[in-house]
Amino acid sequence: MASAAASLSWGSSSWLSSHCLTQCMRPEATKLPEKASILMVVAQKKAKKTRKIILKEDVADLGKKGPLMDVKAGFYRNYLFPLGKAQIVTPLLLKEMKMEEERIEAEKKRVREEAQQLALIFETVGAFKVKRKGGKGKQIFGSVTTQDLVDIIKAQTQRDVDKRIVSVPEIRETGEYIAELKLHPEVTARVRLIVYAN
Repeated sequence: MASAAASLSWGSSSWLSSHCLTQCMRPEATKLPEKASILMVVAQKKAKKTRKIILKEDVADLGKKGPLMDVKAGFYRNYLFPLGKAQIVTPLLLKEMKMEEERIEAEKKRVREEAQQLALIFETVGAFKVKRKGGKGKQIFGSVTTQDLVDIIKAQTQRDVDKRIVSVPEIRETGEYIAELKLHPEVTARVRLIVYAN
């Protein structure tokens, strides 16, 4: 029995099949001895060799910095990790990411609310008056530009406004116009602009 067990290898099942054929076919072999143990071999699937990572910087053909992604373990081990381009996801890292995301959302909300308050101020001021040299009839010399409106807002409300967010219609004569200030991607203030000739 010892020599048969010694010749048993994982690669060959000849001993197991011949032993089972000779021993299992006999009727007295159906009873197991009291101290017998059963060896059960279970086939296992090959483990997936991927890693859940977060990119620390943009990587061409892989993705942008920030979101979670799965990559092959070898790619992470041989390329991303040595160059410091990625980090393995841990529970602590996930918690930090969630806190950072909440902080960014709170900041976005604060900025949007400030823009809404500023829009309310601009809309309740009334009208901004622009004086231009008059021409024939209602016409004026020159036109009213975004820089003119920015200067008037600064003079009347003591608030600096970037002229890139100001949209003024083409103004060539006296009258009342509506200008728009894009204070935030979601907030646009509409201000009245009265152009008169001197």
